[in-house]
Amino acid sequence: MDKGKKIQLRRVFGYFWGTSFLIVNIIGAGIFVAPKGVLRYSCMNVGLSLCVWATCALLALATTLCSAEIGITFPCSGAHYYFLKRCFGGPLSFLSLWTSLFVGAGSAAGQALLLAEYSIQPFYPSCAAPELPRQCLALAMLWTVGILNSWGMKGVSWLQIGSTVLKVAILGVISLSGVVLLLRGRAEHLERFQDAFNTELPGALQFIQAVFQGYYAYSGGGSFTYIAGELKKPRETIPRCIFTAFPLVTVIYLLVNISYLAVLTPREILSSDAVAITWTNRVIPSLTWVIPFGISASLFSNLLITVLKLSRVTYIGGQEGQMPLIFNMLNIHSSPFMSVLLFVTMSSFMIVSTDLIDLINYLYFVVSIWSVLSMIGILKLRYQEPNLPRPYKVFLAFPVMTMAISLCLVVIPLVMSPHMHYIYMCLFILSGLLFYIPFVHFKLKFSVFEKMTCYLQLLFNICIPDASDEQM
Repeated sequence: MDKGKKIQLRRVFGYFWGTSFLIVNIIGAGIFVAPKGVLRYSCMNVGLSLCVWATCALLALATTLCSAEIGITFPCSGAHYYFLKRCFGGPLSFLSLWTSLFVGAGSAAGQALLLAEYSIQPFYPSCAAPELPRQCLALAMLWTVGILNSWGMKGVSWLQIGSTVLKVAILGVISLSGVVLLLRGRAEHLERFQDAFNTELPGALQFIQAVFQGYYAYSGGGSFTYIAGELKKPRETIPRCIFTAFPLVTVIYLLVNISYLAVLTPREILSSDAVAITWTNRVIPSLTWVIPFGISASLFSNLLITVLKLSRVTYIGGQEGQMPLIFNMLNIHSSPFMSVLLFVTMSSFMIVSTDLIDLINYLYFVVSIWSVLSMIGILKLRYQEPNLPRPYKVFLAFPVMTMAISLCLVVIPLVMSPHMHYIYMCLFILSGLLFYIPFVHFKLKFSVFEKMTCYLQLLFNICIPDASDEQM
């Protein structure tokens, strides 16, 4: 180790990188592939579907502002986890950490497999890609992302910014092309927007499902709480990033959907497996190859950021004594190497055993439970610690509204498609207490683990980070 260099997660990212980080997290591959869920549940009512997209942007903004209070009040990496521990104590925060280990690994494995599928499918134009090459490529992509994260944030930041520019540029071409087609005033492009609200209106349940489809498309806005400890001046940077990224993403989403509707009929959109490719075939056939490339770049950047975010949760878990000390150590690049290695290894097992990913998908409804607890925590701390320094206070109606949305995301899957897997997943989450009680609560330790920590520390050249001058 370089004795003259402090080893710690440093605040090196400002407004530009933070905005790019938010955009990458919000805009996923779905806007390229299948932005048809809102249209389907809006009963192909074009005007209503566009209103739903705009409404979902406001709902997602309210949710993100709730996370902003958490990230600004507790500006550390893994702020959501720290916040839950502060509000509800060790057991609940550990179960949140336990859940994120498996949900995060399943998410990374799914993203790697999807990225491999889009990358390898052009070589098999007349049939599905074989499973073995797909898994091998997914593993190669996953470990590449792990290595990049282990080399520090410089390379990751440049790749993220490049991916953001590419993603926004492709969506910008689709958006501007649609605007140009509408300005030409041809009847075939304008007919979907004439009397746009005069078609059948959806029922209440269908409308709620349409809202959830759009709400998911804007999810990811609260991801900056994972890296709040690496943002410069988080009290100023986080709000600026939010109010830059959300209007930009909202305008892009609306213009892209208008462009799709200017070229394709609602029925054509619903029957297409990849709306962006269908649109490109119709408008710019020579650039059809760009869309799969854009999807691959989008998935790669999302995989990169997924590993980055989740490694910070286990890092602070080690710092708070709820994970082995080895996970609180950094390498010479100030990267939580063992946390990155843990997630990449777990994700690799899930790629090889793809059935595990299907099981992990059932855990996603539990993520909404932690969102509900976070909103309750905001209200609880407002009441119990009114003098806690809060540079930013969210309007209290926003946590209540986010709580209602998250409760619906928990209840609706259970009502619409009840399955025993949900019970098994709840039992699996509670099984985390079998590790918490002996190893965290009673601090049970084995000498072999201490020896293993020393060996791993020497092998990977990692150490406990230097103390930070900041106080939480």
